[in-house]
Amino acid sequence: MYVPVVNHVDDEALIREFVAERGSGTLITVGPDGIADATLLPVLWEADRVVAHLARANDHWRRMVDGAAGLLVVQGPEAYVSPSWYSAKAEHGRVVPTWNYSAVHLRGPVTVHDDPEWLREVVTGLTDRHEAGREHPWAVTDAPERYVEGMLRAIVGVSLHVESVEAKAKWSQNRSEADRAGVLAGLSDPAARARMVSGSL
Repeated sequence: MYVPVVNHVDDEALIREFVAERGSGTLITVGPDGIADATLLPVLWEADRVVAHLARANDHWRRMVDGAAGLLVVQGPEAYVSPSWYSAKAEHGRVVPTWNYSAVHLRGPVTVHDDPEWLREVVTGLTDRHEAGREHPWAVTDAPERYVEGMLRAIVGVSLHVESVEAKAKWSQNRSEADRAGVLAGLSDPAARARMVSGSL
């Protein structure tokens, strides 16, 4: 990922919070034939490991080679930025459109997991994470045990050992204060906000 200094984020706590808030990422791996596969997965990032699961019917896991390189892309809010929002447009007209966004890239070797107890732990962790804050949170143990066992047989786990982290927040930091104010006003327009993914980095 190209990350100019002005857009670089290196606060680990902030990056981890961002990934936790998004709750999902696109796992990209390359199969033995050189063809890339990508699957959007619910994820948990704990210590130096990201864990997730995917449907057993999804051939992506069969094409993963344990220890092969993986890339998890976690996307945040993004939006088109019109040059008409910049005060610089009226001053000199030397402005062009751009795209603002936040993203985190986690890289490292992947491992496929087919152990039912490993999967149960991951599913329980994901459920607890996303049910937290609800008045009456649902738990995996709320479902009949035989049903849970059947559902666990329908998924396969995957983990990524995080060896590198890149985080980028491209939000007009390279523009003047007046231009940034114009972008903020433009993105506050209901039509623009309707097209923008929520969340921030």
